[in-house]
Amino acid sequence: MRRLIVWSWQVLALLAAAPALAWGPVGHRVVGLVAEHHLSEAAARGVAAILGSESLARASTWPDEIRSDPAWDRAKPWHFASLNPGESYAMAPRSPGGDVVEAIGRFSKLLQDPKAEAARKVEALRFLVHFVGDVHQPLHVGRRDDQGGNSVKVTWFGESTNLHVVWDEKIIDSEKLSFTELADFIDHPTETEVRTWQSSGVLDWVEESIAAWPRVYDLGDKKLGYVYAYQCSPLVERRLLQAGVRLAGLLNAMFDSSAPSIPDRPAAVPDSP
Repeated sequence: MRRLIVWSWQVLALLAAAPALAWGPVGHRVVGLVAEHHLSEAAARGVAAILGSESLARASTWPDEIRSDPAWDRAKPWHFASLNPGESYAMAPRSPGGDVVEAIGRFSKLLQDPKAEAARKVEALRFLVHFVGDVHQPLHVGRRDDQGGNSVKVTWFGESTNLHVVWDEKIIDSEKLSFTELADFIDHPTETEVRTWQSSGVLDWVEESIAAWPRVYDLGDKKLGYVYAYQCSPLVERRLLQAGVRLAGLLNAMFDSSAPSIPDRPAAVPDSP
C-alpha cells in the first residue's frame, strides 16, 4: 500500500510538471468546425477522402490524445516555437526535433504527395488541423525564458495554475459554451477578413502571436479572474476564428489546385506511427 501511495504521488507530480501542449479540446474543435464551414466543395471531398466520416473537429484533438504514447514522443516539439523577447522566428535557434512552423510545412507537403500512404495522410491531416490552431495560440509561439507561460504561476478564480493553461483552456471554458456554440457565435468574418487572413502565411501568424504578448502578460497581481477573462476573450475568439478560416484556406488551396489526387481512405487506419 505504501508503494502504491508513493507511486501515485510521483505520477501526480509528473503530471503537474508536464507542460500543456495546445488549445484545449474545445478550442481545437472550434478551429476544426470553423474550417469545415469555409471549405470549398473540392476541399470537402478531399478531406472526406482522407478522413472518411471523421470530422476536422474530431481530428483536431488527436495530436494531444497521443501524447501519452511513448511512440509519439518525437511529436512533442512540433506543438510550439520558442523565442526570446525581441527575437523574430527567423533569428531564433531551431529546435533539432522540429517546431510548429516546420511541422505545418512538412505535413502540408505530405498531404500533396501522390506517393504518400493513406495512413500517413490521415496522420498528416490530423496534425495539420491541430498545429494551425496551435500557432494561433500566443503562448505556443512562446517566450523561451518562461516555457511559453508554463512557468508563470498565477491563480484563476483562486485556483493555482499557470499562464499557459489559462490561455489553453481556462478563458475558453469560462464562457460555458460547447465547441459548436462557440464556433457558431464567432464564425461571422467579413469577406474582406477571409480574403486578408487567407492571403497571409504561417510566419505572419507567428508574428501576430508575438504581437499579442503585451496583452497576454498584462497580469497585474497575477490573481486572474473576471477582468482578465473579459479583457482577453475577444483576442482568444479572434485567434480561433482566424485559425479556422486559415486552415480552410490551406485545404482549399491544396484540393482546388491541380495537385495530385488523394487516395481513398482504407476501411480502418491505425493510430500508430
